[in-house]
Amino acid sequence: MERRLPNPVKKVIDKLESCGFSGYIVGGCVRDYLLGKTPKDFDMTTDATPEEVMKCFKDYRVIETGIAHGTVTVMLDGLSIEITTHRTETVYSDNRHPDTVSFSKNIMDDLSRRDFTMNAMAYHPRYGLIDLYGGAKDIEDKVIRCVGDPNQRFNEDALRILRGLRFASDLGFEIEENTRQAIFDCRELLRLISVERITAELTRLLCGQNVKAVLLDAVSVIAVMIPELLPMVGFDQKTPYHCYDILTHTAVSIENIQPVAHLRWAMLFHDVGKPETYTNDDRNIGHFYGHSELSQKIAVSRMRALKMDRKTISQVSTLVKYHAVPLEPTKKCIKRWLKRLSQPLFQDLLAVKYADISAKTPGNTKRLEILEAVEVLLKEIVSENECFSRKGLAVNGHDLITMGIDDGKEIGRILDVLLEAVIDEKLENTRDILIKKVKEIKKC
Repeated sequence: MERRLPNPVKKVIDKLESCGFSGYIVGGCVRDYLLGKTPKDFDMTTDATPEEVMKCFKDYRVIETGIAHGTVTVMLDGLSIEITTHRTETVYSDNRHPDTVSFSKNIMDDLSRRDFTMNAMAYHPRYGLIDLYGGAKDIEDKVIRCVGDPNQRFNEDALRILRGLRFASDLGFEIEENTRQAIFDCRELLRLISVERITAELTRLLCGQNVKAVLLDAVSVIAVMIPELLPMVGFDQKTPYHCYDILTHTAVSIENIQPVAHLRWAMLFHDVGKPETYTNDDRNIGHFYGHSELSQKIAVSRMRALKMDRKTISQVSTLVKYHAVPLEPTKKCIKRWLKRLSQPLFQDLLAVKYADISAKTPGNTKRLEILEAVEVLLKEIVSENECFSRKGLAVNGHDLITMGIDDGKEIGRILDVLLEAVIDEKLENTRDILIKKVKEIKKC
Protein backbone atom coordinates (compact mmCIF):
# COMPACT_ATOMS: atom_id res chain seq x y z
CA MET A 1 0.00 0.00 0.00
CA GLU A 2 2.88 2.36 0.83
CA ARG A 3 4.17 2.42 -2.75
CA ARG A 4 0.69 3.32 -4.02
CA LEU A 5 0.21 6.32 -1.73
CA PRO A 6 0.26 9.58 -3.70
CA ASN A 7 3.22 11.83 -2.92
CA PRO A 8 0.99 14.62 -1.54
CA VAL A 9 -0.38 12.19 1.06
CA LYS A 10 3.12 11.12 2.07
CA LYS A 11 4.13 14.79 2.32
CA VAL A 12 1.20 15.53 4.63
CA ILE A 13 2.14 12.63 6.91
CA ASP A 14 5.78 13.75 6.97
CA LYS A 15 4.79 17.37 7.64
CA LEU A 16 2.54 16.42 10.56
CA GLU A 17 5.30 14.31 12.05
CA SER A 18 7.86 17.10 11.63
CA CYS A 19 5.51 19.27 13.70
CA GLY A 20 5.37 16.62 16.42
CA PHE A 21 2.05 14.97 15.47
CA SER A 22 0.86 11.69 13.96
CA GLY A 23 -0.98 11.22 10.69
CA TYR A 24 -2.82 8.20 9.27
CA ILE A 25 -4.95 7.67 6.20
CA VAL A 26 -8.28 6.35 7.35
CA GLY A 27 -11.70 5.08 6.29
CA GLY A 28 -12.76 4.71 2.69
CA CYS A 29 -9.35 5.17 1.09
CA VAL A 30 -7.91 2.32 3.20
CA ARG A 31 -10.92 0.17 2.27
CA ASP A 32 -10.43 0.94 -1.42
CA TYR A 33 -6.76 -0.02 -1.30
CA LEU A 34 -7.65 -3.38 0.27
CA LEU A 35 -10.26 -3.85 -2.46
CA GLY A 36 -7.58 -3.28 -5.08
CA LYS A 37 -9.05 0.07 -6.12
CA THR A 38 -7.42 3.48 -6.47
CA PRO A 39 -9.04 5.84 -3.96
CA LYS A 40 -10.69 8.98 -5.33
CA ASP A 41 -10.51 10.84 -2.02
CA PHE A 42 -8.09 10.77 0.87
CA ASP A 43 -9.09 11.29 4.48
CA MET A 44 -6.59 11.43 7.30
CA THR A 45 -6.80 11.43 11.08
CA THR A 46 -4.32 13.05 13.46
CA ASP A 47 -3.74 13.83 17.12
CA ALA A 48 -3.25 17.50 16.21
CA THR A 49 -6.11 19.89 16.85
CA PRO A 50 -7.53 21.79 13.86
CA GLU A 51 -5.65 24.91 14.99
CA GLU A 52 -2.42 22.95 15.21
CA VAL A 53 -2.99 21.46 11.75
CA MET A 54 -3.56 24.92 10.28
CA LYS A 55 -0.42 26.22 11.95
CA CYS A 56 1.56 23.22 10.69
CA PHE A 57 0.38 23.90 7.12
CA LYS A 58 0.51 27.71 7.30
CA ASP A 59 2.49 27.79 4.04
CA TYR A 60 -0.21 25.86 2.17
CA ARG A 61 -3.80 26.52 1.30
CA VAL A 62 -6.00 25.25 4.13
CA ILE A 63 -9.83 25.24 4.08
CA GLU A 64 -11.81 25.14 7.32
CA THR A 65 -14.11 22.37 6.06
CA GLY A 66 -15.77 21.44 9.35
CA ILE A 67 -13.63 22.92 12.06
CA ALA A 68 -16.31 22.48 14.74
CA HIS A 69 -16.03 18.73 14.20
CA GLY A 70 -12.26 18.81 13.87
CA THR A 71 -11.88 18.76 10.09
CA VAL A 72 -9.75 20.95 7.84
CA THR A 73 -8.75 20.36 4.22
CA VAL A 74 -5.18 20.82 3.04
CA MET A 75 -4.58 21.53 -0.64
CA LEU A 76 -1.22 20.13 -1.70
CA ASP A 77 0.09 19.53 -5.22
CA GLY A 78 -3.42 19.57 -6.65
CA LEU A 79 -4.84 17.06 -4.16
CA SER A 80 -7.32 17.96 -1.42
CA ILE A 81 -6.77 15.96 1.75
CA GLU A 82 -9.24 16.10 4.62
CA ILE A 83 -7.54 15.93 8.01
CA THR A 84 -9.70 15.26 11.08
CA THR A 85 -8.55 15.25 14.68
CA HIS A 86 -9.01 11.96 16.57
CA ARG A 87 -12.28 12.42 18.39
CA THR A 88 -14.88 10.91 20.65
CA GLU A 89 -18.57 11.76 20.48
CA THR A 90 -21.50 12.07 22.85
CA VAL A 91 -25.15 11.19 22.12
CA TYR A 92 -26.75 11.87 18.73
CA SER A 93 -30.01 13.61 19.70
CA ASP A 94 -31.02 14.11 16.06
CA ASN A 95 -29.95 10.59 14.99
CA ARG A 96 -27.52 12.18 12.57
CA HIS A 97 -24.94 14.42 14.30
CA PRO A 98 -23.20 14.13 17.68
CA ASP A 99 -24.31 16.72 20.24
CA THR A 100 -20.69 17.38 21.19
CA VAL A 101 -17.29 16.29 19.94
CA SER A 102 -14.20 15.86 22.10
CA PHE A 103 -10.73 15.66 20.59
CA SER A 104 -8.51 12.74 21.54
CA LYS A 105 -4.84 11.84 21.32
CA ASN A 106 -5.70 8.18 20.79
CA ILE A 107 -6.47 6.87 17.31
CA MET A 108 -8.29 3.93 18.91
CA ASP A 109 -10.99 6.34 20.11
CA ASP A 110 -11.45 7.61 16.57
CA LEU A 111 -11.78 4.19 14.95
CA SER A 112 -14.27 2.96 17.57
CA ARG A 113 -16.90 5.58 16.52
CA ARG A 114 -16.99 4.58 12.83
CA ASP A 115 -19.87 2.79 11.09
CA PHE A 116 -18.62 -0.46 9.52
CA THR A 117 -15.53 -2.54 10.15
CA MET A 118 -14.30 -2.05 6.59
CA ASN A 119 -14.34 1.71 7.19
CA ALA A 120 -12.74 1.53 10.65
CA MET A 121 -9.14 0.94 9.60
CA ALA A 122 -6.16 3.29 9.50
CA TYR A 123 -2.81 3.02 7.75
CA HIS A 124 0.65 4.52 8.18
CA PRO A 125 3.54 3.85 5.78
CA ARG A 126 5.86 2.78 8.61
CA TYR A 127 3.47 1.39 11.21
CA GLY A 128 1.26 -0.50 8.78
CA LEU A 129 -2.44 -1.28 9.07
CA ILE A 130 -4.39 -0.60 12.26
CA ASP A 131 -7.41 -2.89 12.18
CA LEU A 132 -9.09 -3.25 15.57
CA TYR A 133 -12.39 -4.74 14.38
CA GLY A 134 -11.47 -7.23 11.69
CA GLY A 135 -12.21 -4.99 8.73
CA ALA A 136 -9.59 -6.57 6.47
CA LYS A 137 -11.02 -10.04 7.14
CA ASP A 138 -14.56 -8.78 6.49
CA ILE A 139 -13.41 -7.30 3.18
CA GLU A 140 -11.78 -10.60 2.28
CA ASP A 141 -14.99 -12.43 3.20
CA LYS A 142 -17.13 -9.77 1.48
CA VAL A 143 -19.09 -8.98 4.61
CA ILE A 144 -20.56 -5.68 5.85
CA ARG A 145 -20.53 -5.56 9.65
CA CYS A 146 -21.12 -2.71 12.07
CA VAL A 147 -18.45 -1.66 14.53
CA GLY A 148 -19.80 -2.76 17.91
CA ASP A 149 -23.56 -2.77 18.51
CA PRO A 150 -25.35 -2.15 15.17
CA ASN A 151 -28.48 -0.75 16.85
CA GLN A 152 -26.32 1.84 18.61
CA ARG A 153 -24.49 2.69 15.37
CA PHE A 154 -27.77 3.25 13.49
CA ASN A 155 -29.34 5.23 16.33
CA GLU A 156 -26.28 7.47 16.32
CA ASP A 157 -26.63 8.16 12.60
CA ALA A 158 -29.63 6.72 10.77
CA LEU A 159 -28.09 7.46 7.37
CA ARG A 160 -25.77 4.52 8.08
CA ILE A 161 -28.77 2.26 7.41
CA LEU A 162 -28.83 3.32 3.77
CA ARG A 163 -25.04 3.42 3.59
CA GLY A 164 -24.99 -0.24 4.56
CA LEU A 165 -27.45 -1.12 1.80
CA ARG A 166 -25.57 1.08 -0.65
CA PHE A 167 -22.28 -0.67 0.12
CA ALA A 168 -24.00 -4.05 -0.34
CA SER A 169 -25.30 -2.93 -3.73
CA ASP A 170 -22.09 -1.26 -4.85
CA LEU A 171 -19.62 -3.92 -3.67
CA GLY A 172 -21.78 -7.02 -3.91
CA PHE A 173 -21.09 -7.83 -0.23
CA GLU A 174 -23.39 -9.68 2.16
CA ILE A 175 -24.65 -7.86 5.25
CA GLU A 176 -23.79 -9.68 8.48
CA GLU A 177 -26.96 -11.00 10.14
CA ASN A 178 -26.96 -8.82 13.29
CA THR A 179 -26.25 -5.75 11.19
CA ARG A 180 -28.96 -6.74 8.71
CA GLN A 181 -31.53 -7.24 11.47
CA ALA A 182 -30.69 -3.85 12.95
CA ILE A 183 -31.18 -2.24 9.52
CA PHE A 184 -34.76 -3.55 9.49
CA ASP A 185 -35.39 -2.77 13.16
CA CYS A 186 -34.15 0.82 12.86
CA ARG A 187 -35.50 1.66 9.40
CA GLU A 188 -38.12 4.15 10.65
CA LEU A 189 -35.26 6.37 11.85
CA LEU A 190 -34.68 7.22 8.20
CA ARG A 191 -37.63 9.61 8.42
CA LEU A 192 -35.41 11.86 10.54
CA ILE A 193 -32.78 12.26 7.83
CA SER A 194 -32.80 15.08 5.27
CA VAL A 195 -34.26 13.97 1.94
CA GLU A 196 -31.23 15.32 0.08
CA ARG A 197 -28.95 12.85 1.88
CA ILE A 198 -31.51 10.07 1.43
CA THR A 199 -31.71 10.71 -2.33
CA ALA A 200 -27.94 10.74 -2.75
CA GLU A 201 -27.61 7.35 -1.03
CA LEU A 202 -30.58 5.85 -2.91
CA THR A 203 -29.10 6.94 -6.23
CA ARG A 204 -25.78 5.29 -5.44
CA LEU A 205 -27.65 2.17 -4.26
CA LEU A 206 -29.60 1.99 -7.52
CA CYS A 207 -26.40 2.31 -9.54
CA GLY A 208 -24.73 -0.61 -7.74
CA GLN A 209 -23.84 -3.92 -9.35
CA ASN A 210 -25.88 -5.88 -6.80
CA VAL A 211 -28.97 -3.67 -6.75
CA LYS A 212 -31.41 -6.48 -7.60
CA ALA A 213 -30.56 -8.54 -4.53
CA VAL A 214 -30.57 -5.50 -2.23
CA LEU A 215 -33.89 -4.17 -3.54
CA LEU A 216 -35.62 -7.53 -3.22
CA ASP A 217 -34.23 -8.20 0.25
CA ALA A 218 -34.57 -4.72 1.75
CA VAL A 219 -37.64 -3.33 -0.02
CA SER A 220 -39.35 -2.63 3.33
CA VAL A 221 -36.40 -0.39 4.26
CA ILE A 222 -36.36 1.47 0.95
CA ALA A 223 -40.16 1.75 1.15
CA VAL A 224 -39.79 4.08 4.13
CA MET A 225 -38.83 6.65 1.49
CA ILE A 226 -40.72 5.13 -1.47
CA PRO A 227 -43.85 3.44 -0.04
CA GLU A 228 -45.27 2.82 -3.53
CA LEU A 229 -42.87 -0.12 -3.85
CA LEU A 230 -44.68 -2.25 -1.27
CA PRO A 231 -47.79 -3.10 -3.37
CA MET A 232 -45.42 -4.43 -6.05
CA VAL A 233 -44.04 -7.15 -3.76
CA GLY A 234 -45.20 -10.61 -4.88
CA PHE A 235 -47.81 -9.12 -7.26
CA ASP A 236 -48.56 -11.89 -9.77
CA GLN A 237 -49.04 -10.24 -13.18
CA LYS A 238 -50.96 -13.23 -14.58
CA THR A 239 -49.76 -12.70 -18.13
CA PRO A 240 -47.71 -14.94 -20.41
CA TYR A 241 -45.42 -11.99 -21.12
CA HIS A 242 -44.13 -11.89 -17.54
CA CYS A 243 -42.35 -14.60 -15.60
CA TYR A 244 -41.79 -12.43 -12.50
CA ASP A 245 -43.94 -10.54 -10.03
CA ILE A 246 -43.88 -6.76 -10.48
CA LEU A 247 -41.10 -6.00 -8.00
CA THR A 248 -38.84 -8.79 -9.24
CA HIS A 249 -39.40 -7.70 -12.84
CA THR A 250 -38.49 -4.16 -11.77
CA ALA A 251 -35.33 -5.31 -9.97
CA VAL A 252 -34.19 -7.40 -12.95
CA SER A 253 -34.86 -4.54 -15.35
CA ILE A 254 -32.79 -2.15 -13.22
CA GLU A 255 -29.78 -4.44 -13.47
CA ASN A 256 -30.38 -4.79 -17.22
CA ILE A 257 -29.64 -1.12 -17.87
CA GLN A 258 -26.48 0.95 -17.60
CA PRO A 259 -25.69 2.26 -14.09
CA VAL A 260 -26.63 5.82 -15.03
CA ALA A 261 -28.73 7.60 -12.41
CA HIS A 262 -31.73 8.72 -14.47
CA LEU A 263 -31.90 5.38 -16.31
CA ARG A 264 -31.89 3.38 -13.07
CA TRP A 265 -34.53 5.65 -11.51
CA ALA A 266 -36.66 5.26 -14.65
CA MET A 267 -36.56 1.47 -14.34
CA LEU A 268 -37.44 1.66 -10.63
CA PHE A 269 -40.58 3.65 -11.40
CA HIS A 270 -41.59 2.32 -14.83
CA ASP A 271 -44.19 -0.15 -13.52
CA VAL A 272 -44.98 1.41 -10.14
CA GLY A 273 -48.53 2.17 -11.31
CA LYS A 274 -49.33 -1.44 -12.20
CA PRO A 275 -50.91 -2.58 -8.90
CA GLU A 276 -53.54 0.18 -9.09
CA THR A 277 -54.39 -0.45 -12.75
CA TYR A 278 -54.64 -4.24 -12.64
CA THR A 279 -57.64 -5.95 -14.24
CA ASN A 280 -58.08 -9.45 -15.59
CA ASP A 281 -60.22 -10.71 -18.44
CA ASP A 282 -62.53 -13.72 -18.72
CA ARG A 283 -59.50 -15.93 -19.37
CA ASN A 284 -57.93 -14.73 -16.09
CA ILE A 285 -55.20 -12.90 -18.02
CA GLY A 286 -53.89 -9.75 -16.30
CA HIS A 287 -53.95 -6.31 -17.93
CA PHE A 288 -52.60 -2.94 -16.77
CA TYR A 289 -54.29 -0.38 -18.97
CA GLY A 290 -53.00 3.13 -18.32
CA HIS A 291 -50.21 1.98 -16.04
CA SER A 292 -47.57 4.07 -17.83
CA GLU A 293 -49.45 7.31 -17.21
CA LEU A 294 -50.09 6.45 -13.56
CA SER A 295 -46.48 5.34 -13.11
CA GLN A 296 -45.35 8.69 -14.48
CA LYS A 297 -47.64 10.56 -12.08
CA ILE A 298 -46.39 8.55 -9.09
CA ALA A 299 -42.77 8.96 -10.19
CA VAL A 300 -43.02 12.74 -10.48
CA SER A 301 -44.72 13.04 -7.09
CA ARG A 302 -42.15 10.83 -5.38
CA MET A 303 -39.14 12.47 -7.06
CA ARG A 304 -40.37 15.91 -6.03
CA ALA A 305 -40.77 14.66 -2.46
CA LEU A 306 -37.16 13.43 -2.66
CA LYS A 307 -36.14 16.90 -3.90
CA MET A 308 -34.52 15.58 -7.04
CA ASP A 309 -33.31 18.11 -9.60
CA ARG A 310 -35.62 19.25 -12.39
CA LYS A 311 -33.56 17.74 -15.19
CA THR A 312 -33.62 14.26 -13.65
CA ILE A 313 -37.34 14.50 -12.90
CA SER A 314 -38.01 15.51 -16.52
CA GLN A 315 -35.86 12.71 -17.95
CA VAL A 316 -37.27 9.99 -15.70
CA SER A 317 -40.85 11.21 -16.16
CA THR A 318 -40.56 11.11 -19.95
CA LEU A 319 -38.96 7.67 -20.02
CA VAL A 320 -41.59 6.21 -17.68
CA LYS A 321 -44.42 7.76 -19.72
CA TYR A 322 -43.26 6.29 -23.03
CA HIS A 323 -41.58 3.04 -21.92
CA ALA A 324 -44.43 0.85 -23.22
CA VAL A 325 -45.27 2.80 -26.41
CA PRO A 326 -44.68 0.60 -29.48
CA LEU A 327 -42.11 1.78 -32.05
CA GLU A 328 -42.23 1.19 -35.78
CA PRO A 329 -38.94 0.42 -37.53
CA THR A 330 -39.42 3.21 -40.09
CA LYS A 331 -37.51 6.43 -40.53
CA LYS A 332 -40.72 8.48 -40.36
CA CYS A 333 -41.57 7.04 -36.94
CA ILE A 334 -38.04 7.45 -35.61
CA LYS A 335 -37.77 11.06 -36.81
CA ARG A 336 -41.04 11.93 -35.11
CA TRP A 337 -39.71 10.54 -31.84
CA LEU A 338 -36.41 12.38 -32.31
CA LYS A 339 -38.35 15.60 -32.85
CA ARG A 340 -40.37 14.97 -29.68
CA LEU A 341 -37.62 13.76 -27.34
CA SER A 342 -34.20 14.77 -28.75
CA GLN A 343 -31.64 12.21 -29.86
CA PRO A 344 -30.07 11.49 -26.42
CA LEU A 345 -33.43 10.94 -24.72
CA PHE A 346 -34.70 8.76 -27.57
CA GLN A 347 -31.60 6.59 -27.22
CA ASP A 348 -32.32 6.40 -23.49
CA LEU A 349 -35.85 5.27 -24.34
CA LEU A 350 -34.45 2.45 -26.47
CA ALA A 351 -32.23 1.40 -23.55
CA VAL A 352 -35.26 1.43 -21.22
CA LYS A 353 -37.21 -0.73 -23.67
CA TYR A 354 -34.35 -3.22 -23.98
CA ALA A 355 -34.09 -3.47 -20.18
CA ASP A 356 -37.86 -3.87 -19.80
CA ILE A 357 -38.27 -6.53 -22.50
CA SER A 358 -35.21 -8.46 -21.30
CA ALA A 359 -36.80 -8.73 -17.83
CA LYS A 360 -39.92 -10.44 -19.19
CA THR A 361 -40.62 -14.05 -20.14
CA PRO A 362 -37.80 -15.34 -22.38
CA GLY A 363 -38.75 -15.53 -26.04
CA ASN A 364 -39.60 -11.91 -26.80
CA THR A 365 -37.44 -12.13 -29.90
CA LYS A 366 -39.84 -10.20 -32.15
CA ARG A 367 -39.88 -7.17 -29.86
CA LEU A 368 -36.11 -7.23 -29.54
CA GLU A 369 -35.73 -7.53 -33.32
CA ILE A 370 -37.90 -4.44 -33.78
CA LEU A 371 -35.69 -2.49 -31.38
CA GLU A 372 -32.58 -3.66 -33.22
CA ALA A 373 -34.09 -2.52 -36.53
CA VAL A 374 -34.93 0.86 -34.98
CA GLU A 375 -31.32 1.23 -33.80
CA VAL A 376 -30.01 0.49 -37.30
CA LEU A 377 -32.25 3.15 -38.83
CA LEU A 378 -31.38 5.61 -36.08
CA LYS A 379 -27.68 5.25 -36.87
CA GLU A 380 -28.43 5.88 -40.55
CA ILE A 381 -30.46 9.00 -39.75
CA VAL A 382 -27.69 10.40 -37.56
CA SER A 383 -24.75 9.44 -39.79
CA GLU A 384 -26.44 10.85 -42.90
CA ASN A 385 -27.44 14.01 -41.02
CA GLU A 386 -31.10 13.59 -41.95
CA CYS A 387 -33.51 16.26 -40.77
CA PHE A 388 -35.68 15.69 -37.70
CA SER A 389 -35.67 19.13 -36.05
CA ARG A 390 -36.03 22.78 -37.03
CA LYS A 391 -32.28 23.09 -36.71
CA GLY A 392 -31.83 20.55 -39.51
CA LEU A 393 -34.05 22.39 -42.01
CA ALA A 394 -32.40 23.92 -45.06
CA VAL A 395 -34.10 27.24 -44.21
CA ASN A 396 -34.34 29.09 -40.90
CA GLY A 397 -36.14 31.97 -39.25
CA HIS A 398 -33.80 34.54 -40.77
CA ASP A 399 -34.72 33.31 -44.25
CA LEU A 400 -38.40 33.80 -43.45
CA ILE A 401 -37.78 37.30 -42.11
CA THR A 402 -36.08 38.28 -45.40
CA MET A 403 -39.23 37.06 -47.13
CA GLY A 404 -41.31 39.56 -45.16
CA ILE A 405 -42.56 37.27 -42.36
CA ASP A 406 -41.71 39.08 -39.15
CA ASP A 407 -44.18 37.61 -36.64
CA GLY A 408 -42.35 35.20 -34.35
CA LYS A 409 -45.28 32.83 -33.82
CA GLU A 410 -45.94 32.68 -37.55
CA ILE A 411 -42.29 31.92 -38.25
CA GLY A 412 -42.44 29.05 -35.77
CA ARG A 413 -45.66 27.72 -37.26
CA ILE A 414 -44.27 27.75 -40.82
CA LEU A 415 -41.03 26.06 -39.77
CA ASP A 416 -43.09 23.33 -38.08
CA VAL A 417 -45.16 22.86 -41.25
CA LEU A 418 -41.95 22.48 -43.26
CA LEU A 419 -40.48 20.07 -40.73
CA GLU A 420 -43.59 17.87 -40.73
CA ALA A 421 -43.52 17.74 -44.54
CA VAL A 422 -39.81 16.86 -44.59
CA ILE A 423 -40.25 14.12 -41.96
CA ASP A 424 -43.23 12.71 -43.88
CA GLU A 425 -41.04 12.76 -47.02
CA LYS A 426 -43.53 15.04 -48.81
CA LEU A 427 -40.82 17.65 -49.35
CA GLU A 428 -37.09 17.34 -49.97
CA ASN A 429 -35.00 19.21 -47.45
CA THR A 430 -33.43 21.59 -49.96
CA ARG A 431 -33.43 25.37 -49.77
CA ASP A 432 -35.14 25.98 -53.15
CA ILE A 433 -37.97 23.54 -52.47
CA LEU A 434 -38.60 24.83 -48.95
CA ILE A 435 -38.53 28.48 -50.06
CA LYS A 436 -41.08 27.63 -52.75
CA LYS A 437 -43.29 25.99 -50.11
CA VAL A 438 -43.02 29.07 -47.86
CA LYS A 439 -44.23 31.24 -50.74
CA GLU A 440 -47.22 28.95 -51.21
CA ILE A 441 -48.03 29.19 -47.49
CA LYS A 442 -47.80 32.99 -47.60
CA LYS A 443 -50.37 33.14 -50.41
CA CYS A 444 -52.78 31.15 -48.28
